[in-house]
Amino acid sequence: MSASNAHTEAAANMPAESRPSNFVRDIILDDLKTNKYGGRVQTRFPPEPNGHLHIGHAKAICLDFGLAAEFGGHTNLRFDDTNPEKEETEYVDSIMEDLKWLGFQWDGLFYASDYFDQLYAWAVQLIKAGKAYVDDLSADEIRQYRGTLTEPGKDSPFRNRSVGENLALFERMRAGEFPDGSRTLRAKIDMASPNFNFRDPVMYRILHADHHRTGSKWPIYPMYDFAHGQSDSLERVTHSMCTLEFEDHRPLYNWFIKELGIFPSQQIEFDRLNLTYTILSKRKLLQLVRENRVSGWDDPRMPTLSGIRRRGYTPEAVRNFCHAIGVSKTTGSIELAMLEHFVREDLNKRAVRSMAVLHPLKVVIDNYPENQTEEMDAVNNPEDPSAGTRKVPFSRVLYIEQDDFREVPPPKYFRLSPGREVRLRYGYFMTCTSVVKNDQGEVVEVHCTYDPETRGGNSPPDGRKVKSTIHWVSAEHAVSAEVRIYENLFNREDPNQTAEGEDFTANLNPNSLEVLADARLEPSLGNAAPGSRYQFERLGYFSVDPDSAPGKPVFNRTVALKDTWARIEKRK
Repeated sequence: MSASNAHTEAAANMPAESRPSNFVRDIILDDLKTNKYGGRVQTRFPPEPNGHLHIGHAKAICLDFGLAAEFGGHTNLRFDDTNPEKEETEYVDSIMEDLKWLGFQWDGLFYASDYFDQLYAWAVQLIKAGKAYVDDLSADEIRQYRGTLTEPGKDSPFRNRSVGENLALFERMRAGEFPDGSRTLRAKIDMASPNFNFRDPVMYRILHADHHRTGSKWPIYPMYDFAHGQSDSLERVTHSMCTLEFEDHRPLYNWFIKELGIFPSQQIEFDRLNLTYTILSKRKLLQLVRENRVSGWDDPRMPTLSGIRRRGYTPEAVRNFCHAIGVSKTTGSIELAMLEHFVREDLNKRAVRSMAVLHPLKVVIDNYPENQTEEMDAVNNPEDPSAGTRKVPFSRVLYIEQDDFREVPPPKYFRLSPGREVRLRYGYFMTCTSVVKNDQGEVVEVHCTYDPETRGGNSPPDGRKVKSTIHWVSAEHAVSAEVRIYENLFNREDPNQTAEGEDFTANLNPNSLEVLADARLEPSLGNAAPGSRYQFERLGYFSVDPDSAPGKPVFNRTVALKDTWARIEKRK
């Protein structure tokens, strides 16, 4: 059983009134009480295969799959593949991989293209009923005829064609006789409606483009508004969840279902996820990829599920985050820090602790025996006693972080400095005695002495205390690694907020990636498997990147630890 399924089963065993609720769940509860759909709950997740899924989709996925599972229902995965110019099999595969990673398995796999023949037959049915017509207006002319918020639209001069003429023209459209954009099929509803979606919406457009599944069979393709509700109906979807931008489309969704006399699926709208410092538009994410602003869809700075997976996020953290933010009818923005909190909270429980030095500074312990190596016992995870311990080699020459030494320490700095004693994690107490500088006056080597009676970092017999514990690695045994430090991809809380004449890329953070080519790691990390997650003590959570090779690991920083000293320095 997957973690998500176990979570769902546990929730299902709770009394309904004691489970966390939201308005969508309340609608389902009411429908079950009234036996509206014969006690059935059938949902679907309908992505368009024109890009990779992102964290915003995760919210919808958790809602679609979670509610259906809670009530003993089913969820279909249906690809909304009605736009062949932008859709690729690559995206179909990535979406399925992302869903499985997130911990969900669909009950049925469908494509809108499965229904092209039926959708065409239903379009013919509407033409015969006088509810649809073939229009010769261009796209620009259709926009001009549509009117404004204060002025009604105008009827197309082709709106009153006879049923026979419309049927003949639509059949010729289907046969591929007309060029792209020359004609459309439109629903005949009300050009004066206050709802723009009712002003004779386009149902089909001519598009001579190969489809990733149907090839060149179809020179015409249905519009989303025509295909969506009918696809739901064919699959007998009971609760069709959409984000709030589709609320104005719901009357049209219902109109098509009513006019066709088919199973009445129910569309329910909820707020989409907005995250600070983050773009959640597939069109804009695709722009970043195509303009090489990032290394690809799975760049760890991207909010795509493939990107955050590569960065080291866990599916449990993402699901917990989605559960915590809930759903509502109010559009707002969630702090990115909240998502990072759930990532940090989850990794704290599962990540093995290790020691790594990202900016190495050489330390020589002058009174430690040359050519001696000791093995120190280190705890793998203090949150999980079953994780056990490991051996870490200790020797005369170590590396510590450059930030853990100051020749002239500022106030409240308690780490290593001349004459000061610190604790080496799992090691010994040591005291700085002198430094070696290069020609530029930079400290390149620190000399210390150690107290042999403090092995394991224990307090000495005289009971003296130290105010700081720092991490280290043995220089002789250290593994060289590349470490990639990621920051926010955008340096503005709302990346879409730009000056006149600029687009969102003006807010890209030029310091979103720092590559450390010569980090030093404890030897246990030398052959860490890609995808493995660790806490580098005092530094943050890191994940092994797929670029790693045996003996040449590459780590991505997933999320930093809270750093009190960094905040103090920032305030100063």
